[in-house]
Amino acid sequence: MKKTIPIDELQIGHFVHLPGAWLDHPFLRSKFKLTTALQIAQIRAHGIRQVVVDVDKSDMSSTPQSMAELAYVSHSDTPVDPKDEAPPAAWNPDDLVPPELREAIHDRRMRPEDKSRAVYRHSVQMMQRLLDAPTAENLRTAKTAISSITDLILADDQTAQNLLRITLHDFYTYTHSVNVGVTSLMLSKALFGGTDAHDLHELGAGFFLHDLGKVKVDPAIINKPARLTEEEMRRMRIHPYQGYKLLRDADALTEECRIVVMEHHELMDGNGYPKRLGGDHIHLYGRICCIADVFDALTAERSYKKAMTPFDALTLMRDKMPYHFDRQLFNAFVMLYK
Repeated sequence: MKKTIPIDELQIGHFVHLPGAWLDHPFLRSKFKLTTALQIAQIRAHGIRQVVVDVDKSDMSSTPQSMAELAYVSHSDTPVDPKDEAPPAAWNPDDLVPPELREAIHDRRMRPEDKSRAVYRHSVQMMQRLLDAPTAENLRTAKTAISSITDLILADDQTAQNLLRITLHDFYTYTHSVNVGVTSLMLSKALFGGTDAHDLHELGAGFFLHDLGKVKVDPAIINKPARLTEEEMRRMRIHPYQGYKLLRDADALTEECRIVVMEHHELMDGNGYPKRLGGDHIHLYGRICCIADVFDALTAERSYKKAMTPFDALTLMRDKMPYHFDRQLFNAFVMLYK
C-alpha cells in the first residue's frame, strides 16, 4: 500500500518514492528506504514537500527521530569533533567502484548520450561511497577508476561534451566533486591536450578529490540549507588542509596534485584561503580547479538561491569577480561553453 505524506511526517525506516526522474533530486535512486536523518534533511533542502511512502516495504521498528533532531542535521552551528562521530559506512575497495561504471567506460557500442549519463551517475555513486569511507586503500582504488574516466574524457569528445551538459545542479559534496572533476579536466584537456608535460591522470584525481577534506567538517555545516555564519565559514575553511593531509597520509597522488586540494580556494587577488596566496604563488592546477569550483557553486541550486545558467554564472564571474581568477585560464574556460 502506498500513501502520500508531508515531509514533516517522514521517519527513518520509511520506504520512499521520490517524485521526478533520477536527475531531479540528489539521490542515486528514486526508491529507497530512509536510514539516516541526513537523508530526510536532504529531501527537505531540495524543496520536496510531499513524498510517496510504500507502507509494505517500510520498517518502522527504527526509533523515530523528532523534528528537532532532524533540524539539527541541517541547521546546527555547533560543530562536532570528527573523532566523536560514528564510523563511516564499511565500503571497501572491492565494492567501492560500481561495476556499471567500468562497463560504461569500456562499452564501445553505447551511444555517447547514454554513456555520459551512466558514467556520471556511477561516478557520483563512487564518490559518495568514497566520502563515506576515505581510507588509504579506498583512495588508491578511486584514483585508478578516475584514471579511466580521464582516459574517456581525453579520447571521446562526444561523451566528454555530454558530461559537461548533464551535471546535476545540487551542491552535495559527492555531486560537486564529480562536476568539478569533469569541468576541470575539460579545461585541462583544452590547455594541455597536445603535450606530455602534464600528467592528466594524476591531475584528474586531484580535481575529483579536491573537496575530500570536507569529511573532516561537521555534516551540519556541510549540509546547512542556508548561508553559513562567519564562525561556520571559519570551520569550513579547514577543509583544503584536511584534504591535503588525508592524501599525504594515504600516500596517494603526487605532491603537485595534493596542492590542487590545498589551493583550490586561493584567489588571484590574495583573498582566498587557507594561506591567502595570490598570483603566481598559486599553483597552475589550483587556479584551474578554483575556476571550476566557483562556476559549479554558482550554477548549483541551494535552498537560499536559485541556480544560475552557465551564461549568467560566467558573466558574473567576469564582471563581479575580475581579480579572483587567472584571466587567461578563465577565458579558456568560457570557451568550453561557447
